[in-house]
Amino acid sequence: MSSHSGRVALVTGAGRGIGRAMADAHADAGAAVIYLDHDRELARAAAEDAAKRGAKAVGLAADVADFAAMAAAVEEGTDALGPIDILVSNAGISPKSGVDGRRADTWDMDAAEWRRVIDVNLTGAFNCVRLVAPGMRDLGRGRIVSTTSVAGRTFCDIVGVHYAASKAGLIGFTKHLAGELGPFGITVNAIAPGRIDTPLMRGTAPEANEAARLATPLRRLGSPEDVASTCLFLTSDAASFVTGQVVDVAGGWLMT
Repeated sequence: MSSHSGRVALVTGAGRGIGRAMADAHADAGAAVIYLDHDRELARAAAEDAAKRGAKAVGLAADVADFAAMAAAVEEGTDALGPIDILVSNAGISPKSGVDGRRADTWDMDAAEWRRVIDVNLTGAFNCVRLVAPGMRDLGRGRIVSTTSVAGRTFCDIVGVHYAASKAGLIGFTKHLAGELGPFGITVNAIAPGRIDTPLMRGTAPEANEAARLATPLRRLGSPEDVASTCLFLTSDAASFVTGQVVDVAGGWLMT
């Protein structure tokens, strides 16, 4: 595929799971890709695999919640591959600090855990956009996609309040940015996955995941590739008139 030839994508949380699938999809479609993850070894290994398939790729490590660290990573990635015109803001966490790997109830949640989830899931997305949007404005084009969740659109008892609040915040963030950045040729959308078979999901009690599968009309959990293919569409020329949208990739689960 060459649908994204000549493009430069930054994908956060790209070391594994949904982020890795998104980054790989863009690399295989011809984009140069910055694989960014908090785990340096995972990021480098993913980028090396992409390079073996003929892609231009670099693996970098940074905490998306740390603005200075992200600024350094964006500068390094841009120096290596060129100006970023695709941002996939995917990095996120969902701690399960309750009993038996379940979510903590709000009244039992540690305040530091709340802050960390908001910092990574929501402020991390702001940091990324703050750093790449000026360059996209200069280019007169850009695609921004954030990974939210169906849990940001309706009640989901599998996740904690911090995760739900951060993902709901990303939806408002997406819609506002679409209005702000549209005049500069930049589209901004979000993807709301359901239960996707990832390392993050496997940290949830197995019976909860099985219940979600049975409640999903398609009767299966999603794959990272299911999400990646939607993301690839939203960053393509085919989606040039799609902005401010939240697309569920959930097999009908919760039907938000």
